[in-house]
Amino acid sequence: MSFLEILLSTRAWALLGVVILLLLITFVQLSWHLQDLKDFQTVLDQRPLSPPIRTPDGFEYKIAVVTDLDTFSKMQDDAQMWRSYLKTGSLKLSDDWLKASVTWNDGKSTELKSKFSVGGRGMELSDLVVFDRKLLTIDDRTGIVYQIKGNSMIPFVILGNGPGNVSDPLKGEWMTVKDEYLYVGGLGKEWTSVKGEFINDFPMWVKQIDRFGRVIHHNWASVYRKVRESVGIKSPGYMIHEAVQWSKVHRKWFFLPRRASNESYDDTKDELRGTNMLITLDEEFENPRMVRVGKTTPKSYKGFSAFQFVPGTEDLIIAAVKSEEKEAQPVGSHLTIFNVGGAVILEDQKIDGPYKFEGIAFI
Repeated sequence: MSFLEILLSTRAWALLGVVILLLLITFVQLSWHLQDLKDFQTVLDQRPLSPPIRTPDGFEYKIAVVTDLDTFSKMQDDAQMWRSYLKTGSLKLSDDWLKASVTWNDGKSTELKSKFSVGGRGMELSDLVVFDRKLLTIDDRTGIVYQIKGNSMIPFVILGNGPGNVSDPLKGEWMTVKDEYLYVGGLGKEWTSVKGEFINDFPMWVKQIDRFGRVIHHNWASVYRKVRESVGIKSPGYMIHEAVQWSKVHRKWFFLPRRASNESYDDTKDELRGTNMLITLDEEFENPRMVRVGKTTPKSYKGFSAFQFVPGTEDLIIAAVKSEEKEAQPVGSHLTIFNVGGAVILEDQKIDGPYKFEGIAFI
């Protein structure tokens, strides 16, 4: 073989080696890109955080509730930190859905801390929701939706008030999942002075959020008015909402108003206007229906602050939290279980501690 033939043969092998190396690099980069695409999947992960446990006469579920400590969320030993508490336990429901019990885990609740605040207040958590297999909560002072991971608070998205183009944060009170989106809403009534004088309708806007944190702002003023008018309440009467859920089974919106009155809003009288109404609207916000949950108690301090459908019950059984305040101070919270017809399965059971719990989730 001549020198030229040897040289050409060597160059050919070298060129082949370069081609193989380039193909290998391309394959590795493509693998990384495919992993990125997997992480960027658009389909929501709707698996529960944990499955229910089968018991001899029913099922047992892991649950969590979270506190809204209001001004007491400020930590005394750290001027730059605010806190809340996550309490966990178990809920047992019989196979016939006629008996239920709740027990709470021994030991201290998980302390959740954050440095984010507005006007010297923060970590006043109002609800819990499992979205994209993550446990989320909303701070009604900062408008921050957090992911709770262990005892860490990871900001997911910050929500502006009203149409979203103002500098004030959303006073978020409820969270639910509909289709591929997280919905977050406020009090559902016009923002007024302590004597009921109209200021704006910002608390009547609702936020629609996808799994990447992109937000669409919806004006629900007509929806909230339809809800309260369905039970005969018209302006200057009002209704306050902290517990709203979407049912993918019934394709309906469920509202458990915390307080309601035919009279105009009054900051002092409002504490005694707790309700026991369960109101539903269809997907087009039509065909309202109302049932009473248990017995009606006039001038009740208790009002619904959160609820969830019990998994595996075809959205027929509800676990709800009621909060109680007197003279603007938290008295405590209670957990109750009932069906969508209003029949109570578990009467109000006090959650240990003087805290005001305003969120519940199945974890």
